[in-house]
Amino acid sequence: MKFSIGGSLKLAFRPWVEGLENIPAEGPAILASNHLSFSDSFFLPAVLDRKVTFIAKAEYFTSPGVKGKLTAAFFKGVGQLPVDRSGARGAGDAAIKAGIDVIKAGGLFGIYPEGTRSPDGRLYRGKPGGLPRVALATGAPVIPVAMIDTEKIQPPGKVVPKLMRPGIRIGKPLDFSRYQGMENDRFILRSVTDEVMYEIMKLSGQEYVDIYATAAKRQIADEAKRVADEHRAAERAEKAREIEQAKRAERPGD
Repeated sequence: MKFSIGGSLKLAFRPWVEGLENIPAEGPAILASNHLSFSDSFFLPAVLDRKVTFIAKAEYFTSPGVKGKLTAAFFKGVGQLPVDRSGARGAGDAAIKAGIDVIKAGGLFGIYPEGTRSPDGRLYRGKPGGLPRVALATGAPVIPVAMIDTEKIQPPGKVVPKLMRPGIRIGKPLDFSRYQGMENDRFILRSVTDEVMYEIMKLSGQEYVDIYATAAKRQIADEAKRVADEHRAAERAEKAREIEQAKRAERPGD
């Protein structure tokens, strides 16, 4: 199913790719990518000969009915791995374990260090959790990846994608074996994450923002709420003025 989906995506969107030679023909590796669109997890595997395993919410695999079964089959077909987000630390620990298992099996593990999609196309600070912990626990090389223009194909909230060519740049593998066994040192975790994000920034050409994307999304949502509140307040004030003017017009002698 992976090949049929991948072939369909390549035929429909004709993605261009640079740096395919940096993907090992065999053996484990971590693909660390920027995250612009829901479709990122589909386009990257589509251009590779090897299977890439990303993590996905377990709900995608357990929804009832025909639609739920079709969704589960699709996500399995493109290499998504269900992760249970329950428990004390939720998805974080589950993602780390899933990544380590994929690497130990000799596979390619795909991960988004930003932790969520960029809200505005810029590159945000990487989270020092899953990526560096999996890398340091396994010794697997980290390959930086830049998705290009996928946010234009399927912006957040859009179901039907726009037909245009996305791009993928794959960088040279990064070796962090010098830090192996130091996955509990928060300074090392931050250093590894920042080095990977710097390489992604060079590949993607994105503007870098030194805050987490989740914080940026909150700021954007708060600003949108503030603007909406001001707009509603202005509408109420205008309505009140119109009512007052109407009352004055009805008074004799005014």
